[in-house]
This record gives sequence, C-alpha cells and structure tokens, in this order.
Amino acid sequence: MYMEKGWLEVLEEEFQKPYMKKLQSFLSEEIHKKNTVYPPEEMIFNALCQTPYSQVRVVIMGQDPYHGKGQAHGLSFSVPHHISPPPSLVNIFKELQKDLGVKISQSGSLMPWAAQGVLLLNATLTVRANEPNSHRGKGWEMFTDRIIELLAVGKKPLVFMLWGKSAQEKCLAVLNKEQNRKHLILTAAHPSPYSASNGFFGCRHFSQANDFLRKNNEEPINWALS
Repeated sequence: MYMEKGWLEVLEEEFQKPYMKKLQSFLSEEIHKKNTVYPPEEMIFNALCQTPYSQVRVVIMGQDPYHGKGQAHGLSFSVPHHISPPPSLVNIFKELQKDLGVKISQSGSLMPWAAQGVLLLNATLTVRANEPNSHRGKGWEMFTDRIIELLAVGKKPLVFMLWGKSAQEKCLAVLNKEQNRKHLILTAAHPSPYSASNGFFGCRHFSQANDFLRKNNEEPINWALS
C-alpha cells in the first residue's frame, strides 16, 4: 500500500472494516471487467503520500478524480506537469493571481503545495474512465470522512478550504462541533466555470489562509508554482 507512515498508522483500523473490504472487492471487480480506473493504483493514496499526517496545515477538499486519460494523479484539482490545467484549476489560478498577485502557472501540478502541508483530498479516490461520480457511494466517502475527523480533532489549528456544496456538506458537520472550532473554515462556490462567478472569484482564500497560519506561528504557504 502506497501511503505515508503516519497516515498508515492512524488509518490502519479502517482497512479492516467491512465497508473497506467491500470497496476493495468493488475495485477488484472493476479491474476484472477490464474497466479503466483513474488514478493508477499506485497513485490512489497520493495525497496521503505527498502530505504527511503530522505536516498537514491546509486542506483543499475536492469531490471526484478527473476522469480523462492521464489527468488524475491522486491530488484534488491537480494534474501532472504534462497535462494542460482543466477549467476549474485555471479559475483557481485566476483567483490566486487576483488575491496574491501570483503568476498564473502553465503547469497544473499542485505537488509544490502538497509538499508544504496542503492536503489535496478528494471525497472519492477513484473513478471509472469518462464516467464522473462512477465510484460514488462505494465506500470512499466513509474513508475520507475519517480523514477529516482525524484532522479536526488534532491539536493543531488547520485551514479548510471548502469549495462548492459537496465539499461543505461533507466537512461542516464535523468542523462545526464545539471542540473543532479552532480551525479556519473557508467556504465559497466551486471554481468550475459554471459556478466560479457566484462567489469563488473574489473569495481571497489564499491570503486568508496565510494570515491564519502566521497568527498561529506557522510559515505561510508559497502558492507560486512557477
């Protein structure tokens, strides 16, 4: 299993639970049927490899991996260097430029963010090629709910960026509990071209995140990618 040691320790029990065994059977069946599944198997837990459990400072919650060939590599909103940034990611870069003056990146890889403690987590970690939401309701949501819970109850104040209704519904029930109110919760419309103009543009989440980190004696994120 490809996962950072700290995450593996805190999530070990999840892999023994019935829902996870059903999920593993479902994924095996997908492969048996010769369905193409994204991301590649070795990248399914990439977010939990690139950002160690003890180093998480910001969480950007996504929904579903990209379902086009070569796009998904296990990090929400991110694509490999050689793939053109999809529309939602382009809008993220536009907001970043307006907020902090950061140059719009030609690369869509957000790996430099992950290396600084930005957990790029999708609610569902796999998808069938060209079929968005095809692995929804198969068990991944329970697994990623547990990740959010583990982060929420930790001692360190974190920043949660929740873009769109899906991300907000997934996280707010846990984050709004009294004991978890040390975190900064930033909500806005999804950066998709269909909704970005309804509250994503102008949200200034990146500068707010860095201000919060500084106030909590943490280094700000260098959001520049190129």
